[in-house]
This record gives sequence, structure tokens and C-alpha cells, in this order.
Amino acid sequence: MKPRTLACSLALLLGPGAAMNPEAAELSLPSGMRVGAMPVKSMKDLRFQATLRQQYDFSCGSAALATLLTHHYGTPVSEQAAFQEMFATGDQQKIRREGFSLLDMQRFLKQRGFTANGFQLPLDKLIEAKLPAIVLIADNGYHHFVVVKGAEDGRILLGDPSRGTRLMPRARFEALWANRILFVIHEGPVQPGFNLAADWRNAPRAPLGEGASRAQETTYGLPKFGPGDF
Repeated sequence: MKPRTLACSLALLLGPGAAMNPEAAELSLPSGMRVGAMPVKSMKDLRFQATLRQQYDFSCGSAALATLLTHHYGTPVSEQAAFQEMFATGDQQKIRREGFSLLDMQRFLKQRGFTANGFQLPLDKLIEAKLPAIVLIADNGYHHFVVVKGAEDGRILLGDPSRGTRLMPRARFEALWANRILFVIHEGPVQPGFNLAADWRNAPRAPLGEGASRAQETTYGLPKFGPGDF
């Protein structure tokens, strides 16, 4: 079953002769003049331009990992490719039951020259270091992996595999951050991107409900790290 997402429609005022192509439309002007074809994208499409969508209830881990590599480390990886490789080399019964773990992600990254670990550190450390991270949030009894893409003015910019790029008040994020672990790449062949302008452009500004999806991902297998390890 595919995860539910928030569907948002983009309302356009179209003239009687406007094109009906969902990807482009012509806008009729009062004088009868026309402007060229204008690209039309829904808010849902925009939110998933820099966040990869999860395909299954238990695959937000692979989608978060693919988002991290593709949009923050310039290393394009599809959600399907990450899913297939981690599923093939992992505990398949456990993955079906609980989702991918950070240890699965750690092994996947190692094969591509990246060293990643989980650190129990305050969020401010991540912001100071300007590093994107995968974190586990919990809401309404469900656990869900998301990517911390940036932070600004008391807001956290998230790449949510079930809902796309979105903003969350920092206090709300801190309340949902389940295990206080930041899973970050700290060695690799590519420098990371954090607080990217493209991500902020794709995040809706209007307040949204903060419920997590029904994905069942957990974080077994990783040791806990202290501030000296970051």
C-alpha cells in the first residue's frame, strides 16, 4: 500500500481559450493578448522536486537515504535502487516488519565511499556544522525517517518521503524527534549541501498538520555516540 500524502491543488485563473495541458497553460489577458505557455505544477509536485517519495509503507528509510545522496551530496540514487540493494543484503523479514535501519543505510553508504554514523547530539550542533541528517520522528504511535535539510528563524526544513519538502516549527520538531540521534555522513568524496535555496523555494509556507506517516521504520544496530565523536 502506498503512503498517503497531502494533496494540494494550485488554482489558476484561466481564460476561456486556455490550454488544458496539465503541464502548461496559456493565460488570456483582458485585451485579448496572450502570453506564452506557462509551466503549471501543483504544490505536491513542487514538494517532491527535492525530496524522493517513498513507494511503500516501510520504505521511508530508502527514500530518505536516496534524498540525502541525490539532493545534498550530488550523488544521484533512486529510491528503488536504494531499496533493492538494502533489501537484498539485509534481514528481509525484519525489514518487512520494521523497515530499514540506520545500520542498513550505513552499509549502503560505505559501498559508495561515504562514512556515516549516528550521534546523540543537540540539533544546534548539526546546524553549526551545516550538515544534512537523517532523523527518526514519532507521532501518533508511528515512526518515520525524514531528512533535516536546513534550519532558519526557528523553523526546521524537512525532506519527508511521504509528504515532500516541508517546514516545521523547531519546538514541534524537537517534540517529535524520537531517539535524539542524528545520522550524518562525516567522511566522503563529496561536500554536503545544507540550507539550499532550492529546498526553501519548494517548502510551503502555510502551516500544515504535523502528523507522521504510518511507516514503521526503526533504528536498530547502531551504537550511541557522544559529543566528542562528532
